[in-house]
Amino acid sequence: MQQLRFLPGKPLPLGASVQNGGVNFSVFTRNGAGVFLEFFENPKDASPFESYRFDPRLNRTGDIWHVFVEGLGPEALYLYRVDGPFRPSEGLRFNVNKYLLDPYAKAMTAESIFLGQEIHRKRTASLDPDLAFSTTYTAEHFPKCIVVDDDAFDWQGDRPLNYPLRLSVLYEAHVKGLSVHRSSGAEHPGTYRGIIEMIPYLKRLGITSLELLPIHEFDEHENDRLNPRTGERLRNYWGYSTVGFFAPKATYAADQNGSGPVREFKEMVRELHKAKIEVILDIVFNHTAEGNERGPTISFRGFDNSIYYMLEDNKRFYRNYSGCGNTFNCNHPVVRTLLLDSLRYWVTEMHVDGFRFDLGSILGRDQRGRMMENPPMLERIAEDPVLRHTKIIAEAWDAGGAYQVGWFPGGRWAEWNDRFRDDVRAFWRGDSGQVKHFATRITGSSDLYLRDGRKPFHSINFITSHDGFTLNDLVSYNGKHNDENGESNRDGGDHNISYNYGFEGPAVNPKIEAIRNRQIKNMLCSMMLSLGTPMLLMGDEIRRTQQGNNNAYCQDGEISWMNYAFADKHADVQRFTREIIAFRRRHPAFLRPEFFTGSETAAHVMPDIVWFGPDGRSPDWSALDHFIAYQLIGSRATILTDCDDNDFYIMYNASQRDITATIAPPLEGKKWFRVIDTSYDSPLDILETGMEEMLQNQQKYVILSRSAVVLISRNV
Repeated sequence: MQQLRFLPGKPLPLGASVQNGGVNFSVFTRNGAGVFLEFFENPKDASPFESYRFDPRLNRTGDIWHVFVEGLGPEALYLYRVDGPFRPSEGLRFNVNKYLLDPYAKAMTAESIFLGQEIHRKRTASLDPDLAFSTTYTAEHFPKCIVVDDDAFDWQGDRPLNYPLRLSVLYEAHVKGLSVHRSSGAEHPGTYRGIIEMIPYLKRLGITSLELLPIHEFDEHENDRLNPRTGERLRNYWGYSTVGFFAPKATYAADQNGSGPVREFKEMVRELHKAKIEVILDIVFNHTAEGNERGPTISFRGFDNSIYYMLEDNKRFYRNYSGCGNTFNCNHPVVRTLLLDSLRYWVTEMHVDGFRFDLGSILGRDQRGRMMENPPMLERIAEDPVLRHTKIIAEAWDAGGAYQVGWFPGGRWAEWNDRFRDDVRAFWRGDSGQVKHFATRITGSSDLYLRDGRKPFHSINFITSHDGFTLNDLVSYNGKHNDENGESNRDGGDHNISYNYGFEGPAVNPKIEAIRNRQIKNMLCSMMLSLGTPMLLMGDEIRRTQQGNNNAYCQDGEISWMNYAFADKHADVQRFTREIIAFRRRHPAFLRPEFFTGSETAAHVMPDIVWFGPDGRSPDWSALDHFIAYQLIGSRATILTDCDDNDFYIMYNASQRDITATIAPPLEGKKWFRVIDTSYDSPLDILETGMEEMLQNQQKYVILSRSAVVLISRNV
């Protein structure tokens, strides 16, 4: 048994900090009356081997309670308990009989909070979980916090890569889903090490940045519904229900012992960086897994409920702008410090390159839920010197009705551009009246980002994401098929802008399959050649399907996993994706840091972009439908990127008829060469560098229905 000595300690830094001779513990509670720190030998222990009650005369500075434990070292297991008033109507929910996770814990054991709560509820079924004061407690089924020594890891000189956004190609993936399927061949499937094993695949694809769905510790067992088809209990697969903002999820690690998940996460980041691939984390600061007033007490609720959460006027209840039961009180000064400390930790100690903020608009609400003109949380993140080169990407809306795409405050924020998603989908589906919207999106969404001084790359251009249809399902289903989620197909969105082209679901008709393949390539081409920062969803490059499920948050199985067998079945789409990414990255004309002006300059006779109708003339935007063409003058990229480029002539035909288009002439001394025509079968759909085909007719081009064509100018 460890011999421990308890000394006053220091208030900062918060959390458990390994120091010479022991560990300093520091935690915040303002309204709590007493704090207990307890230590455990094993992850499943019900009782501690040592308990220390803080002396407020020695162990408290302001609202920070602290103690230095001499004789303790890394890998120690600990939990807190906090005494104080239990008056839910006043927002006070202290209960000394509840074990609490340290809000700053850097690692946790893999026990399930919700399975443990389920067992406890069965024992106390007569108690109201909201108003009843629990008088019994056990740590048997409760995760334990783990003391982590961050200095023990050898980074081998690694630092965050921090690519400029305009040079980035994002790939949204799930840690488990990327390698867990047997087809991956991974030795450590579904883990951080499994990600390392997938690096050659990611490198071949050509992406620059891996954006991972939540890896902050969460409990996949919080979902208590059953799959109506299999009878199996559904899980929280996506992970949008955070338990701790500093701890990587333990069950994503091959080594789940002690601080193994922390070490393994760092190894993953280090090896991805060696392969020149960034790591971006999808983080959930808008709510926690504690849910509404009937949810479990895990951490924040027990330390200071009225500070960490937005409460209704009747403080028994929670304001719910997240759609998940509670809303984190992000603009309270104490909470702002917590969240900024978390971001800094992931950048400085875990070396990540950026963050995508789920329901980011909540970070702009005040403590009563009102939208703020200059939210201090958003401004602090944008202006923080440690995070200055870190990518910050907002999902610029929330479940409370806020929608801020193009208006997100804070200066340098990039945004998921759902307007790009919807307008590109509608154009290629063949909806009328979409050409002008489509043209605006593919040229950087100046209507959204120019007015406040932001750049085209602040638009994260995506057509699909984890939330909604995959790209395959977008062209295979007219409606959602979420029956296996156990909610009678009521969940998930109905505004999908999808089309099945004649048959719902997988089709054996070769004509239907050919149209679907072409439409997938059309949308990939539109996204990759648009101004802005493209984001590809995991598996879209091989037509991964979720069988029509557009809300697979609870599907931890074949529906959500990456099945690499599709790479053989849809090798042509995979090749096209790989080649179009490489094409984008080779040509500065598609990586411009500034919007097009469409005007001439003294140094350049031609403007940087010229629009055309099918007749080769300047289009009548009010009459144009289903077709648009434009010429990019790549030499204008010289001014912006210090790198000359070719000129391009790009035509998009979303109609159901072939069009004989008149082509604008290239600059003097040059000829047009075909590089992309999605109506061709692979490998002629996109030609590799040096293999482009010079057009025999330099004035006319027959662009088939539902096709994209890209011409490049070359000297002959």
